[in-house]
Amino acid sequence: MRILLVEDEPRISTYVRKGLEEEGYAVDQSFSGREALGLARSGDFDIVVLDIMLPGMDGLAVCRELRRQTSAVPIIMLTAKDSVEDRVAGLDAGADDYLVKPFALSELLARIRALSRRPAGRSKEATLRLDDLELDPRRHLVTRGGERVELTAKEYAILELMLREPERVFSRSLISEHVWNYESFNGSNVVEVYIRNLRRKLDDGHETKLIHTVRGAGYRLAVD
Repeated sequence: MRILLVEDEPRISTYVRKGLEEEGYAVDQSFSGREALGLARSGDFDIVVLDIMLPGMDGLAVCRELRRQTSAVPIIMLTAKDSVEDRVAGLDAGADDYLVKPFALSELLARIRALSRRPAGRSKEATLRLDDLELDPRRHLVTRGGERVELTAKEYAILELMLREPERVFSRSLISEHVWNYESFNGSNVVEVYIRNLRRKLDDGHETKLIHTVRGAGYRLAVD
């Protein structure tokens, strides 16, 4: 899952980003409203975590503009204000949820999980299957041939991305954009390393190989 974090306080932004990345999320950061609006328009984000108090264009204006453009991306508003009026303003602007500072990271993670289970995203919670490979997003569980496969957070994120669209060819850059943020991926062979690890854990010992290299194009999951 890819998250856009919009927070102008560097200390808070860094703390939240690290916490989200430890849970396996890919996080892109923005520190101003106008920058966030541009990223949200061009990026393929699953959730936007949006502070209200931002320099220039505030979070309420960003939220209203995204909704005006018919963007349906779930938005969690962050604010230091806890009055009923402030909460109503955020929700009326189009936010899906509202979190008051200071907040526990565990609560933000719970809100993110809850949003992903709402009807608009319910299909993302269904068990994904290809041959005897299964991935259960609710339990964060992967099995092959009925046996559990232990994956790291990034390995799981890559597998989930590819398993949602079997047969599709995913380029290295596409995988990196969904699993790492724009700044952290430096064009090295990190994708190849993770694909190699997934092959070892998922395909070794099985007659049917599911992870395939498409020369010059990328990788795909398929039963060939």
